[in-house]
Amino acid sequence: MTARFATAISELQTRFGTALSTNLTIREQHAHTMTWLDNEPADAVLTATSKEDVADAVKICHAHGMPIIAFGIGSSLEGQLNAPHGGLCIDMSQMDAILQVNSEDLTATVQAGVTREALNQYLKDTGLFFPIDPGANATLGGMVATRASGTNAVRYGTMKDVVLSLEVVMPDGKIIRTASRAKKSSAGYDLTRLIIGSEGTLGIVTEITVKLFGLPECIGSGICHFPDVDRACQAVMATIQMCLPIARIELLDATQIKACNAYSGLSLKETATLLVEFHGTNAGVAEQAQLFGDIIADFDGQDFAWDADESKRKQLWTARHNAYHASRALRPTASGLSTDACVPISRLAECVTETVKDIETRGMLGPVVGHVGDGNFHVLLLVNMDDEREVAHAKEILSRLAERAIDMDGTCTGEHGVGQGKRKYMAKEHGGALAVMKAIKSAIDPKNIMNPDKIWE
Repeated sequence: MTARFATAISELQTRFGTALSTNLTIREQHAHTMTWLDNEPADAVLTATSKEDVADAVKICHAHGMPIIAFGIGSSLEGQLNAPHGGLCIDMSQMDAILQVNSEDLTATVQAGVTREALNQYLKDTGLFFPIDPGANATLGGMVATRASGTNAVRYGTMKDVVLSLEVVMPDGKIIRTASRAKKSSAGYDLTRLIIGSEGTLGIVTEITVKLFGLPECIGSGICHFPDVDRACQAVMATIQMCLPIARIELLDATQIKACNAYSGLSLKETATLLVEFHGTNAGVAEQAQLFGDIIADFDGQDFAWDADESKRKQLWTARHNAYHASRALRPTASGLSTDACVPISRLAECVTETVKDIETRGMLGPVVGHVGDGNFHVLLLVNMDDEREVAHAKEILSRLAERAIDMDGTCTGEHGVGQGKRKYMAKEHGGALAVMKAIKSAIDPKNIMNPDKIWE
């Protein structure tokens, strides 16, 4: 622990008692654990149960210049949870109340610790659902922080598209609300979008108001195979350019299919594969599926089959959501270097193909999956961190992918966020706009206590 924060920790202990822990194991569990980045624990972990807890803790930290890192469920991938300068980790997972559902307005207001699966379970008898679904069962607070998306993004958008309003504890401990529940507003700065994706560097989100959507009459899911990744991506590009209102279109390369077969007990053909889903009326879904079948035929799409059986659909998408763990199981003793990038749809095939070539050329093992309907894909390199040659190859592949995506007028991260892992690409991607971001950060958080050294050093 950092001795200079002893007074702050003493005040926090007086205010929160046993809700505050300085146990090393707990502190390490609340730092970065998901990928290859080092674990840098905070000095203490506070389990908050209300916005007043958060505000009081932030006021104490603000008075002592003590860094603050918000924790949801621990599924972030780029080191957002690390505390390189020590400080306080505020665990939001117990703030898990669903405060209000307005069925007529298609909105819900929840505390930051509510997970996406918990919200949809709560909504199951209302005919409504929340569509944003990153692979992990993340908290909505964490999803706001990283501007998360997921498999439904091609139709329903990302967190920036479905969040109406936020309640935020600012760096001085004051609580603000960024907007109302109205679907649009022209009144002042868009503070909601400023906070979304800020990775806890501007404030701590305590409540979120989100848009809900009606469950479609029919959901059809399907699968098709391709000779290679390039033709699979070409089929995706054509599907999007034809304006087919597809709900999900996911790419899994042959290595990822092999991993899913072994981990989830499937028997899929081990080749480049697209998983798709169509939402609408019975007739509309059948028409979408027919059009999709016609499109993929031009790119050697094979064995396309679809149906509306819910159990089969859940099995398929559960396997997709378990892709990270399935990939890690291919080489259990290796570390996982996870990354993502996003490019304009017209450059998708080129970017994915060149990335796969990089992996193969260097003899690495790295399954590829992607929410390719919006140009976003992921690579998980499995690396022996004790082998300097492997580590060097892996870092080169990740760097080449980030640079390639930016050069294609894309981004070094479509949904994982920047954290510590991708800070070095921010200047190239944003140019002079990075100075504006830093100016905003300095104005809102002049003491630099909110998740410091994230997004940039």
